[in-house]
Amino acid sequence: MSLVGVDRLAAELAGPNPPRLLDVRWPVAWPAGNVTRGPGPADPHAYREAHLPGAVFVDLDADLAAPPGPRGRHPLPEPDDFTAAMRRLGVGSGPVVAYDAGPGLAAARAWWCLRYFGHPDVRVLDGGLTAWRAAGHPVETGEAEPPPPGDFVADPGHLPVLDPYEAAVQARRGLMFDARLAIRYRGESMLDPIRGHIPGAVNAPTFDNVHPDGTFLPPRVLRRRFAALGAAGDPEGGEPPPRVGVYCGSGVTAAHEALAMTVAGLDTPALYPGSWSEWITDPDRPVATGPEPG
Repeated sequence: MSLVGVDRLAAELAGPNPPRLLDVRWPVAWPAGNVTRGPGPADPHAYREAHLPGAVFVDLDADLAAPPGPRGRHPLPEPDDFTAAMRRLGVGSGPVVAYDAGPGLAAARAWWCLRYFGHPDVRVLDGGLTAWRAAGHPVETGEAEPPPPGDFVADPGHLPVLDPYEAAVQARRGLMFDARLAIRYRGESMLDPIRGHIPGAVNAPTFDNVHPDGTFLPPRVLRRRFAALGAAGDPEGGEPPPRVGVYCGSGVTAAHEALAMTVAGLDTPALYPGSWSEWITDPDRPVATGPEPG
């Protein structure tokens, strides 16, 4: 399982092998109107105000990404750096649960990175801190005690990724999802210095995978959604699901789309880590605008 509900998590925390909790609070604007401000930075103040008991704070920009540059705003961290960050956070081979304020966009980045680097047991708290508090479960305030160092060792390559060339080919010849809001996909948002999308990519906003309260839609509903987008193949006709790629602005919300597809029971798609923020660093890469793939 890639998701865990609040009551199930509460029971696990009271059990003999509680998971390591990662608080990945990283503000993301809920979609409304013309988005003009990007998400982030990480929010340690919100963590100090309230967090799940025993959770440690994760800085997405520092712990789950390399410094911004030609590879985009949130390049994948180097294996040694990711190993050091996870060990400092107390991550070993035991179970891990990541959460954020609610819809799971930042928590999904932790889920994806840990899976990519070989962690065997990582889940996202469905609905995050909002669902936890709504269910009446306790929270802590202030700074948590530093956890005992973990022994996790990053082993990259456990999930598929795309480089810019592969992303271009995937969008032209296969199925490539753009997980951003439609306004960004069409090229109408002021947020992107160069507006539009990778030619051939299909818009599949990841916010459509969750309820208004930030919890994920049921797996069968998600599967119908992705089937309508062409990602489920034709089981009755013997056609297997196609290989799917996914990207977003900088590789964060694309991880949320990857999580949603996994929850739906589909293969985890190939993620383009650099996403749009890397794509537009090369003026020779083509750009499409408007509501159609192009």
